[in-house]
Amino acid sequence: MPDGWLHSPIWTPYALYGTVDYIYGWKSWNEHNGFTAAQASLNVVESVGYVGYLWVVWKFGEGEKRVLPSAWGGVACLFGFALSVMTVSKTVLYWLNESFSGFENIGHNDPLSLLFLWIIPNGAWLVFPTYMGYVFAREILHGLAIASGESSSKPARATTPTKDE
Repeated sequence: MPDGWLHSPIWTPYALYGTVDYIYGWKSWNEHNGFTAAQASLNVVESVGYVGYLWVVWKFGEGEKRVLPSAWGGVACLFGFALSVMTVSKTVLYWLNESFSGFENIGHNDPLSLLFLWIIPNGAWLVFPTYMGYVFAREILHGLAIASGESSSKPARATTPTKDE
């Protein structure tokens, strides 16, 4: 919070964000709203998980592209997929909380401020982790296909069967 011992210089932009989204501002703090603390707790778990993922890639990855041997590759894919699903789910919950509360924390903004200071920044937490989840899911499915004896060397893609199949 502004004037707090951790506020400056790292968290200074949140002074503005707290006026855009009251869930991160004084209003929620003074009302002892637990959503922010609950979400922050999950943010810590999520961040530790992403650091763990990066550690596995850095520690066990080989070559310039940090390619992982099969066992560690599976661990990394599983972590990455689970964390991306967690990020998307948490963000959807955050958006639904606003919707079901009648936009109590962001409804005071004009449309342009809402677009640039809330929708776009928070939308990034939907778009990028969704793409990550897609990539990790393809890798997991590819590994499962190989384990089941399929000879394909490329990650599985959805295809439409031809009339000969």
